[in-house]
Amino acid sequence: MSSAELEVVNELLRAADFAALTLDQQRSAVETDLGALPDGTTIDPVDAGGVPSEWVIPRSTEGSRTIIALRGGGYCLGSLTSNRRFCALLADVTGARVMNVGYRNAPEHPFPAALDDALTAYRWVVHEGTEPATIVLAGNSAGGGLALAALLALRDAGDRPPAAAIAISPWTDLAGTGASRWSNATTEVMLDPLELPATAALYVGDELLRDPYVSPLYGALHDLPPLLLHVGDGEILRDDATRFAARAQDAGVDVTIDVVAGVPHVWHLFAGALSEADDALLALAVWLDEKIPPR
Repeated sequence: MSSAELEVVNELLRAADFAALTLDQQRSAVETDLGALPDGTTIDPVDAGGVPSEWVIPRSTEGSRTIIALRGGGYCLGSLTSNRRFCALLADVTGARVMNVGYRNAPEHPFPAALDDALTAYRWVVHEGTEPATIVLAGNSAGGGLALAALLALRDAGDRPPAAAIAISPWTDLAGTGASRWSNATTEVMLDPLELPATAALYVGDELLRDPYVSPLYGALHDLPPLLLHVGDGEILRDDATRFAARAQDAGVDVTIDVVAGVPHVWHLFAGALSEADDALLALAVWLDEKIPPR
């Protein structure tokens, strides 16, 4: 049963009409009202091989696991500031240190800039002495798709892979072929299905929409580490997650997917105000403990 707060959150998101804003207005909007970080969180800026980043450290850390976190924002919105709460929530619930990666935005820096920055940050963390067997790639929305694309790129380049990956409401199909893009248009409270092609075009040209490093749904999904995917059943990106999970499972990958009723896009960000968000983060932490037990 949904919480009493869930409908309030959904109504507020519907009323926001984010898609009506210009790109500059959207960029300003995502930098405000981000919510407080968990008590005791510390921030340590770092240059990750030329990619502006920061370590987000929880008040109580296990010290043995590292999460590299990639923000949402359709590849054209957001910053270290906008992603800081997501990173802090991951750090707080898992006890891991989290690298907040400041990858470059389109259209000023189109594909493959975001992917290049994600790969550079991962390789820098490994070069600095962190064992890949203790690293998790994580992301939400476009960042979730980027995390999955980075897995394919690392595998294809022969890099040692991370131990696991987490993708929340991931955008895995910039070609927009999932049925939920239209079937869930009335239940989606954040994204506009009519705006997705324009957003994708800011990042990449039509000829590359099905490139696996842009849309990992279309890639060969063998030899990937364990994956956790979360998505709401009413999201227009639901099928981006469910189809990716099914294809990865068919390729022999260890995949856990949770499809949650009634929740908005990347509902985890409402932790502390929404019990469904608290539950999702706790489930994420339990899964991570099973796949990479803290040492």
